[in-house]
Amino acid sequence: MPAVVLVGAQWGDEGKGKATDLLGPRLDYVVKFNGGNNAGHTVVIGDEKYALHLLPSGILTPGVTPVIANGVVVDIEVLFEELEALETRGVDVSKLRISANAHVITQYHRTLDKVTERFLGKRQIGTTGRGIGPTYADKINRVGIRMQDLFDENILRQKVEGALDQKNHLLVKVYNRRAIEAGEIVDELLGFADRLRPMVDDTSLLLHQALERGETVLFEGGQATMLDVDHGTYPFVTSSNATSGGAVTGSGIAPNRIDRVIAVIKAYTTRVGAGPFPTELFDEWGDFLTEQGHEFGTTTGRKRRTGWYDAPIARYASRINGVTDFVLTKLDVLTGIDRIPVCVAYDVDGTIVDEVPVSQSDFHHAKPVYEEFPGWKEDLSGAREFSDLPANAQSYVRELEAMSGSRISAIGVGPERDAIVQLHDLID
Repeated sequence: MPAVVLVGAQWGDEGKGKATDLLGPRLDYVVKFNGGNNAGHTVVIGDEKYALHLLPSGILTPGVTPVIANGVVVDIEVLFEELEALETRGVDVSKLRISANAHVITQYHRTLDKVTERFLGKRQIGTTGRGIGPTYADKINRVGIRMQDLFDENILRQKVEGALDQKNHLLVKVYNRRAIEAGEIVDELLGFADRLRPMVDDTSLLLHQALERGETVLFEGGQATMLDVDHGTYPFVTSSNATSGGAVTGSGIAPNRIDRVIAVIKAYTTRVGAGPFPTELFDEWGDFLTEQGHEFGTTTGRKRRTGWYDAPIARYASRINGVTDFVLTKLDVLTGIDRIPVCVAYDVDGTIVDEVPVSQSDFHHAKPVYEEFPGWKEDLSGAREFSDLPANAQSYVRELEAMSGSRISAIGVGPERDAIVQLHDLID
């Protein structure tokens, strides 16, 4: 049975939770391998809507073991808030496992995130202010706090004191904020230890053993390809590897265990925060996509920037991730548009290019080259077979597939759990 990686193909918010839910009945484990509570999945089950920020969306599927792996940074307070919210709605959360090597977001990480972003002024990146970046920075600088440290008070105290030696100078002398007491942080973290202990595990070994038993494991990426710290629109990116390679380093499984890579991509494009966005719309069509697509962040509530489908980005995502299957979401949002533009290439200072420019400056100045495709008026929400879609919607999907680098294996036609058309088996 396969190890399957699921990633976003654009700038996030593509609907990865829906894809996980589609696969749910066939999964044994769902693993979050990067990011923290700086992104969200919205899953609709019947009349119930669940907004998850830190937890893997597989936690909503009975029988699945959800795992927060070593590549994730964990705000423990948020973790317990989400778990309690699910428990009150009758969701069993007892199977959650958290890597002993996952890094912990502390109060000082959140404080530094917010004051640093304000200090940047016009050069702001658009961080969520939840301490994600500073926690990853501490990880790379080897002054981070890991889950396992909460079970040894002496080690925890030494690490917190070491981290605050420099940070307090920065907070007081540069940002004019009060110093943070190490004891305050240590006491707060120790207060979580007993409750966390049953959840913390060697998740790399756990996942290896699951794959050896022939069980199916889904590795669920946070954010998306164009927000990857190495391969995205740097510096307007997240602080982790949101591409398929991140599933390996972020979970501790070997590269040759991965069988399939599924990338979720919207039938148009959105992003949150600053940074280049060639197909961004500032007219009534941008408003149309925002309103029809309910384009507001699950985690932040921020209005998303909207634009037409970008085929060069789809091809880039296909190449970077080794995509075997695309899941195309929110096709229904385009209903009612007479002619649907699709970006097929870029004009960079008079030169037409059909791939994402490696130069940040070129990508910032890239202007979309559009082709238009006929739209449709019919309601798509009841479609469950490809033949149920209007002819123009079928044609639009096939045109996107031809220019995007990988096959489209499923199509989202509404927010409901079962509002999906499946063309190919995602696990075969």
